[in-house]
Amino acid sequence: MPGEYVEEGMASWYGDPFDGQRTSSGEIYNMNEFTAAHRTLPFGAVVRVTNLANGRETEVRINDRGPFVANRVIDLSHAAAQALEMIGTGTARVRLTVIAGPNPRIGFFCVQVGAFVNHENAERLQTLLGPRYAPINIVMFDSGNGVYYRVRVGRMSSQSAAAALAAQLRSEERLRTFVVRLDN
Repeated sequence: MPGEYVEEGMASWYGDPFDGQRTSSGEIYNMNEFTAAHRTLPFGAVVRVTNLANGRETEVRINDRGPFVANRVIDLSHAAAQALEMIGTGTARVRLTVIAGPNPRIGFFCVQVGAFVNHENAERLQTLLGPRYAPINIVMFDSGNGVYYRVRVGRMSSQSAAAALAAQLRSEERLRTFVVRLDN
């Protein structure tokens, strides 16, 4: 299982004002620990991150969800970004290799189609999509910097099925979508 999951893409990093705030896993974020946010890897997965521009590597533990920015695959802690020498640029092209932790292919996945500060906006989107897509859930998330209402569609037992639904929602509904692991 270790080394079976490999992904390449753009990494970013986060520090202040998130330091000391609650992560999606419920932990308190410490920007000086080697942790990261990923949309679909299970909490507790240990990932080797390689900066493809300079060959620097570090290991991080997944404890948060994100990044919810297009074309990014992982959001690293400040400490991990320093180790990869990407603080100044803010982003870097990386390779992710799972080296330990829960099996990343086992679990349930959904498609996040929106995140709103206003609960009524989340309900409007849920109502709009309701007749064609089910289930649709609104999940409250207290980021420490405010409460967000995330609108999520589906419950699939494979990431590839969720990716197909995400493509359908982008095409038919013109929504920006992200496949996300459903956490307990």
